[in-house]
Amino acid sequence: MAETISSSQPQSGRHTVALANGSLELTWASITDTGRRRETNQDAVFAGYPLFVVADGMGGHIGGEIASASVIARLEPLASTRHVTGRLIEKALARAVKDIIAHPDTTDEGTGTTVTGVFLDTSKSEPHWVSLNIGDSRVYLLRDHQLVQITVDHSVVQELIASGRLSPEEAENHPYGNVITRAVGPSEGARPDYVRLDVLDGDRFVICSDGLTKELTDYGIQHFLDEHADPADAITAMLDAALENGGRDNVTILVLDVARTDRANSPSTGTTATR
Repeated sequence: MAETISSSQPQSGRHTVALANGSLELTWASITDTGRRRETNQDAVFAGYPLFVVADGMGGHIGGEIASASVIARLEPLASTRHVTGRLIEKALARAVKDIIAHPDTTDEGTGTTVTGVFLDTSKSEPHWVSLNIGDSRVYLLRDHQLVQITVDHSVVQELIASGRLSPEEAENHPYGNVITRAVGPSEGARPDYVRLDVLDGDRFVICSDGLTKELTDYGIQHFLDEHADPADAITAMLDAALENGGRDNVTILVLDVARTDRANSPSTGTTATR
């Protein structure tokens, strides 16, 4: 692996989930970096089965840092229960909004944060991934050698693209590129958009703040996933490239790999079910 130029170090994890007909082996790594032009890092990240999320704060002074940290602090305890639902996510985000409002250093009306990620729903006989999103941080899925953006940005630029008034190429350098239309904050609601996804062997998720997508195209993200089988190596390579390309914003990246084994192919898994 090439020498890293990032100032942050990857945080890695692994978890085995027993299913009725087999097992899942989840492997992940996350990293967050201030970037080259910002004085503070207002991003936050949490990775712990069954919840994997990134929050990108905004607001003057330290408002963005307060907002993103509040969201992560309220979401993190959900993972310890091993049971995450959309309803529980929304309750946690509503509490985070109250925390943001009550914080003594929340003085800017623009204080808020994006939040995006995935959680594994094992409430039914067949598990599903569920993506959640508020704002313009993103979830990507690499499946069958094709990278697909799962979330839809809540941004002025995305609305212009959807209405046909702007092409994706024009959007890359649009002056309203940083203007989002939904966030978790004092003046916003706390209901994310959700997308349910099948659980398939070989899937790779990328969850990131826009500090990555400002500097790397989707093609670039897939390139580093293809080049690096290990999640920690992949996120380090993507961070290095983002910094080399300018590092104009805080950069946070989480890569989650999914290996699924059917019991017919592995009759002696012997793993205790996780719920």
